[in-house]
Amino acid sequence: MSIFKKVKNTINLLKSVDMDQLAKINEKIDLADAMKSLGSLDERQLAGLMKMLKSKGKKGQHDLPPIDGDFYNLDLKLTEKQREIQLKVRNFMEDEIRPLVNEYWKKDQFPFEVIEKFKDLNIVGVPYEGYGCPNLPFLMEGIVAQEIARVDVSISTFFGVHSGLAMGSIYLCGSEEQKQEWLPQMQKMEKIGAFGLTEPNVGSGVAGGLETTCKFDGENWVLNGQKKWIGNATFADVTIIWARDLDSNQVKGFLVRKENPGFKTEKIRDKMALRIVQNAIITLKDCKIPESDRLQNANSFKDTANVLRMTRAGVAWQAVGCARGAYESALKYTKKREQFGRPIASFQLIQNHLVEMLSNLTAMQTLCFRLSEMQDLGLLTDEHASLAKVYCSMRMRDVVSRAREVLGGNGILLEYDVARFVADAEAIYSYEGTKEINSLIVGRAITGYSAFVS
Repeated sequence: MSIFKKVKNTINLLKSVDMDQLAKINEKIDLADAMKSLGSLDERQLAGLMKMLKSKGKKGQHDLPPIDGDFYNLDLKLTEKQREIQLKVRNFMEDEIRPLVNEYWKKDQFPFEVIEKFKDLNIVGVPYEGYGCPNLPFLMEGIVAQEIARVDVSISTFFGVHSGLAMGSIYLCGSEEQKQEWLPQMQKMEKIGAFGLTEPNVGSGVAGGLETTCKFDGENWVLNGQKKWIGNATFADVTIIWARDLDSNQVKGFLVRKENPGFKTEKIRDKMALRIVQNAIITLKDCKIPESDRLQNANSFKDTANVLRMTRAGVAWQAVGCARGAYESALKYTKKREQFGRPIASFQLIQNHLVEMLSNLTAMQTLCFRLSEMQDLGLLTDEHASLAKVYCSMRMRDVVSRAREVLGGNGILLEYDVARFVADAEAIYSYEGTKEINSLIVGRAITGYSAFVS
């Protein structure tokens, strides 16, 4: 380096130095010795020193790793297009849904304004082919369910009922004419669907004990009975109603339009979970449905079961999303919350809870990822879906419980989101087959013996 350049660099250096601050430092340390020591450091050591000096956080809060529940980087298994969709859904949920969910959850109301915003995502009917649907792998249906539930389980349930159960029933069991009439409109969310299977007196026993009946009178099918816990039913344009044929004793499916005479909905109130979901009790009294609105390929409960098998994987993914949302909310809180002059994230017992949560979450994610891969390969069976539902709903419960614990008293406040995840987890634990029923499905598969009550 030329003498001129050295002088120039020295002048520029002196301009940038606070001489008063330099004098204060010189009072505490020998600057000459310090400069000599600095000069002996290699590039890696200098970089480490500068990183430490630049850190302005409090003790335990500098250079913190990002908050990310995907510890095994399963996102890397997605294609570029799939990852783009995942991030698009995540950003939508963070920007449009997170700011309003607690208020609507508290009021027990549905934010109808989000339906219009959902349309732009083009994620309805993810795995279906034709009718304007994306025709993507079932894996992406799971990823979408996880991303929505990661912010709010209620919105995920609304979406799953519409896109999965309602559209899935038409896609698997409807005639071509029925598919053409409903699926394109439902894909665009111009028409919203609901799914009516569970009844006031019949939950787990729907396979052989439906009390809602149907009978053909020569001109129409006449439906009588009640359904309970039917999400979206208070405002859906069409509700898939499953009923037992009095003549054949077989289960049949019907497209019941909201304007059908004899079809009445009553909102279920005072729920502790999924308060944004508008669940209803449906009463069918001599509700007449034309043959053209009977699902033409739904002729027994086996056809109903095909729909449930297809969508049960999505519920397992919902459990993953719920657990991930609770874990990430808790982790974020522990990094900010201080006790005894330190962030509680630096405490051993808190870290133990966080690691237990992450272990459960990672196991759930990897199980569901493989489950969806099997579904895309055509290998999915009832027992595969049931095992995922059993395991993920149980582990989700443990994750949200620990999340609430690390938040202490703040864990029961909506403000921190964890309380909502704790409450909503109870609904996921019960719907789409209880732990007991799904366990018996798996048990039957691995032992060869059915333990169901006959």
